[in-house]
Amino acid sequence: MDEKPEGHIDGIHKEDQGKPLEVEEMHSLNISKDDVNKLEEGNKEDKDDKHVEQGDRMNKDGDLDSKAQEEVNETTREDLAEEEQEPVFDGTKVPGMQANRSSSTRSLDPDPEEEGSVWPEKAVALKNFVKEKGAAVTSVLRRLSLKRDGVEQANVDVDKDTSDSAKLGEQAAMSPRTAERSAWNPLNYIKVSRDTDSESKAEQGKNIIEESLLPIATKGRIILYTRLGCRDCREARLFLQRKRLRYVEINIDVYPSRKLEIEKVSGSCAVPKVFLNEVLIGGLSELKGLDESGKLDEKIDFFISEAPSPEAPLPPLPGEDDVSDNGPVDELAVIVQKMKATIVVKDRLYKMRRFTNCFLGSEAVDFLSEDQYLEREEAVEFGQKLASEHFFRHVLDENLFEDGDHLYRFLDHDPTVSSQCHNIPRGIIELKPKPIAEIASRLRFLSYAIFEAYASEDGRHVDYRSIHGSEEFARYLRIVQELQRVKVQDMPREEKLAFFINLYNMMAIHAILAWGHPAGPLERRKLFGDFKYVVGGCTYSLSSIQNGILRGNQRPPYNLMKPFGVKDKRSQVALPYPEPLIHFALVCGTRSGPALQCYSPGNIDKELMDAARDFLRAGGLIVDLSGKVAYASKILKWYSVDFGKNEVEVLKHASNYLEPTDSEALLEIIADAQLKVIYQPYDWRLNC
Repeated sequence: MDEKPEGHIDGIHKEDQGKPLEVEEMHSLNISKDDVNKLEEGNKEDKDDKHVEQGDRMNKDGDLDSKAQEEVNETTREDLAEEEQEPVFDGTKVPGMQANRSSSTRSLDPDPEEEGSVWPEKAVALKNFVKEKGAAVTSVLRRLSLKRDGVEQANVDVDKDTSDSAKLGEQAAMSPRTAERSAWNPLNYIKVSRDTDSESKAEQGKNIIEESLLPIATKGRIILYTRLGCRDCREARLFLQRKRLRYVEINIDVYPSRKLEIEKVSGSCAVPKVFLNEVLIGGLSELKGLDESGKLDEKIDFFISEAPSPEAPLPPLPGEDDVSDNGPVDELAVIVQKMKATIVVKDRLYKMRRFTNCFLGSEAVDFLSEDQYLEREEAVEFGQKLASEHFFRHVLDENLFEDGDHLYRFLDHDPTVSSQCHNIPRGIIELKPKPIAEIASRLRFLSYAIFEAYASEDGRHVDYRSIHGSEEFARYLRIVQELQRVKVQDMPREEKLAFFINLYNMMAIHAILAWGHPAGPLERRKLFGDFKYVVGGCTYSLSSIQNGILRGNQRPPYNLMKPFGVKDKRSQVALPYPEPLIHFALVCGTRSGPALQCYSPGNIDKELMDAARDFLRAGGLIVDLSGKVAYASKILKWYSVDFGKNEVEVLKHASNYLEPTDSEALLEIIADAQLKVIYQPYDWRLNC
């Protein structure tokens, strides 16, 4: 077989724009089997010493409450450490690995002579090292991350995979990260990020005066009535924003009871309607008319110093027109609550392992027999029904429910659920679970309203601060609590696609509001892998939704393992094959990501194709015909295996969504074997 020049794959010259700093630093981690063995021996000794110290501590008098709390925290950490770590892609390239491997002879796998024959051995060592000694790897990576902070800018984590030094220079003028992490607040970080971006633009000579202006401080209150899909409502929002006026939006589709309110005052339920305190200004035309005549400024001056009267419309009230807390009580949930208060729940040993907050199957059968007046066999069947409704599960998923010494754990007692899941704050809800189609419909409707009110028209910028304080977001938090025990296995493909895409995008917003925008790879790994929801009795992170469900259980880029194992119940929910266009719909809060929008099951394929066209035509794939160069988004590289077996197939797939003339030209250059591909640096900054 003829040898091809390095970087030349089937007529395409591959050229990454430089080498990321992470890769150069990671080369210093020469992990060998001896290193792994030493770490194992050292950790084994540390663990033995720890057990001896814990035994001595239990025999001494002292502050029992404090020590008990320490033991609970330590046990929780041990339980989480025992679970196999979920593979997560944090945007960092791993040396010697491709983002996705392919069995095709035309794949982008590196030349074995170039990479050396020792990689498989190192891969196994690295896999075992990460799995068994995650804490040590985290410590090393954290030191590397801190080292990077001395060279790079903290609030701007743009992928450095570029050879263009001029572009690097433009992106390098960013202020350093604050060292006061103890006073760190997620919303403050969003503010710092915006301020830093403004400083960067000022240094680059860009005009940022309009962006840096804050809303006018007022005593009064502006109420803006809107509805979904209304262009005049969108114009009214922009008008008030240009005037630097803070307003409260009431969408009458989200709050239908407010239709009567505006109809009573104005004689019509047409929107938009603007109120300054109790004074009705009118719609968009009246607003513009007052502005042209100069009378609007007079009203605003009065409104600034005058507090609203009791007759003024009120902002949305907590729980207003919300059906999340409505519905019949689940009788099974009542029985489970009584069961939790009756049987003994404690830490127990099972198969040489210690499990926290467990109960015995025999004790559960005793309770159900006595409480429900059942024979023992009938009590076992009743317990199996409770387990199938996701109230509890076997600690090792060995069976559904059986009598005997098997250990089971209530859903909200699971260490992963209690420490990492953010849609179960009050424990298991006692209402009967609603159909997943109904919950998905309400989630879709609310997401549409949030995106329309708090995202830019093109979906590229999100007002996180306004979302955080809105009643719509509070309603979203109540909706996702209903997902704890729903049935998602039998959802049709279209409904599953739309539901998990919408859930991912709202979950990413929730994660950023709760934890702040990640400043680097370690924070991204935590955000994508540790921020979770309980859906249908199983836990899902952003990474597991993307790579496990929507990509058909494909391993994330630069990872060795798939999200779901063979016995993982979540694999039953995963789509049967990867959906490549989801990469143009999932928004994790970055500036290089796609636009934020809502997706519906009835039109999901068309909406995904439109999203792909919008993303690729807006800069995701730029073709320089004169230079015969294609500038492609890193998304096409990281998830290339979803689009084709090799780079040629990936570009051919992407060409389907370009303008017809650009698509034809790209295909001609590919056919002539003259195309050079350059991957654009990825901008990880917040899309605010």
